[in-house]
Amino acid sequence: MTERQVSAGGEGAGAPQVQVQERRLRRDLGFWGLTGIGFSNIVGSGWLFAAMYAAQTAGPAALLSWVGAGVLCALVALVMIELGASRPEGGGTVRWPLFASGRLVGTVIGWSTLLSVGGTAAEISAIMQYAAHYLPGIYNGHTLTVSGLALAAGLSVLLTALNWFAVRMFATLNNLVSVFKIVVPVVTVIALIASGWHSGRLTDHGGFAPYGYVACLTALAGGGIVYSVNGFQAPLDFSGETRNPRRTIPVAVLTGIGLAVLMYLALQLAFLFTVPENLLGHGWQGVSFDSPFGQLALILNLHWLSSLLYADAVVSPGGSAYVGVAIDARHTYALAKNGTIPRYFMKVNERFGIPRRALVVNLIVIVVFLLPFGGWQDIVSVMGDMYLLIYAASAVAVAVFRAEPGGRTAGWVPGLRWIAPVSFVVSSEFVYWSGWQDLRLALPLVLGGLLIFLAMRRPGARTDQAALEADGAGPSRPLGAELRTGAWLVVYLVALTVLSWLGTFEGSGRLPAPYDSITVAALALAVFFWAVRSGVRHLQAPRSAATA
Repeated sequence: MTERQVSAGGEGAGAPQVQVQERRLRRDLGFWGLTGIGFSNIVGSGWLFAAMYAAQTAGPAALLSWVGAGVLCALVALVMIELGASRPEGGGTVRWPLFASGRLVGTVIGWSTLLSVGGTAAEISAIMQYAAHYLPGIYNGHTLTVSGLALAAGLSVLLTALNWFAVRMFATLNNLVSVFKIVVPVVTVIALIASGWHSGRLTDHGGFAPYGYVACLTALAGGGIVYSVNGFQAPLDFSGETRNPRRTIPVAVLTGIGLAVLMYLALQLAFLFTVPENLLGHGWQGVSFDSPFGQLALILNLHWLSSLLYADAVVSPGGSAYVGVAIDARHTYALAKNGTIPRYFMKVNERFGIPRRALVVNLIVIVVFLLPFGGWQDIVSVMGDMYLLIYAASAVAVAVFRAEPGGRTAGWVPGLRWIAPVSFVVSSEFVYWSGWQDLRLALPLVLGGLLIFLAMRRPGARTDQAALEADGAGPSRPLGAELRTGAWLVVYLVALTVLSWLGTFEGSGRLPAPYDSITVAALALAVFFWAVRSGVRHLQAPRSAATA
């Protein structure tokens, strides 16, 4: 089997429509292009806000949260690197769960991916918050005004237009933005520390962990840390447009994570040591800014730095949103290949190799997500959970591919036999630590994908069965068989919701710490092995039927 056949998700010549569109993607990206995509997607609005939110949640112990997020995200990234290197494909993070676990899981994860387009809306919301420094009428402190919404929609249209042409042009422009996004945070750290250093901040005002070490876990998601480090998967969705994915993707992904975590640690230290003493009368929880680093610069009479930061407040989230629009288009393109949305949106422009119809769909979704949500933190807390479910499903997928007879994996990551289940547990804990207030909205939203799956399989539903069978998941199976194969995901989501309500992360506290996190880990391990067994049976079923 050729790499092109694998990347198209077909078994031989059985996927002509998918293959035709996949071949139109241009393999123009190399190491620097992919690293720039990963870094730019990680470093968006997070560096402007997360240091303050993390300090409010955990105090100086937020430093441990950043280190932990980097290590844990790297662990999850290893699983996705293996998939991207062995099965390179446009929008791979949407396709792999379908291949490994069937159409129910593929539809639910695909739906959560479509919802995660709101992450791009979060970046645009962050731009509006900083732009309100100059245009007070666009943001009222909690939500966008009518004029702010109009401006945000216009920016969304601009970012879509900049993604309208060839991927090489996209990568070149993004690399230029990435350089600026590195220089400004470095200058900010140096200038703040040189102008307003206060010694003893790691032990004063309640000590290193004033709200307990459990707050370090809360800060991972509720403080925006997971969302800020999240984005490392971006190069994987461009694996179908990479010249040498097996060699380039692993190094690019890990380099992006490493650079971002080092930068975030430096920014967190700068924030902790330069907040004026008079603002700490009520501890770190009492420190609040609308524009943290910009206002700190003004307090320290660094007006030139404040001007630079407010300019970067457009460039950094704008660069991340620019990449986000491109990734969202690859996700929607993959959803069309899966048959979750009409295959009309799968078309790739022949001249430029860009899925333009998918770009238009995501533009509409972004504008819709700007409507009901308020500030940056409201959006990212919910959208971060959507991303993390993709990581959990990918951990199952890589284990299924390795377990099936003649399984296809690149073998790039040693120890994947234990890394995959640990990655699933880590992803599950990240979701759980997000807290009940977010999960009570996020998880039921994801379960809406089950209703979409049932609607697609209802009697009389119009589907192009031949096209759907070309999606790489094998022949259509009876509804009961699909439900049994994907039941693990439904049970997993319901159980996480219940445990979140019972637990200590904004829940009722009926299940005390640390037993709540231990219970989540035990649940995750049990579900992981159930999911892998179901996936292997799913892959073997079509062959067994054919043999019979």
